Amino acid sequence: MKVEVRDNNVDQALRVLKKKLQREGVFREMKARRAYEKPSERRVREKQDAIRRARKAARKQAQREGLLPAAKRKIRPGAPGAGAPRAGAGAGGRD
Repeated sequence: MKVEVRDNNVDQALRVLKKKLQREGVFREMKARRAYEKPSERRVREKQDAIRRARKAARKQAQREGLLPAAKRKIRPGAPGAGAPRAGAGAGGRD
C-alpha cells in the first residue's frame, strides 16, 4: 500500500492511509486476532454475519423495486450543499 505526501502535509497523508486500511479491513482483522475465537463461536458469528448481509441485500432490493421507501441520506456538516446558504449565493438576502 502506498500513500504520497504532498506539500509536506503528513496529516492529510495519514488520513488517506487510515481510510485505505479501513477499506481493506485491516483494523477489523487486527481486532479479530487479538484473542482466540473458538471454532463454534466462529461458526455462530459467520452465520449471524451472513444473515445480516442477506437482510441488507433484501432491504436494498425492496427499496429498488419501490416496496419500501428509500433510506434517508445523512447530511454531513461542512459538506457542499449542507446547511444554510451562504451570503451572495442567491439566498434571497438584501443587497
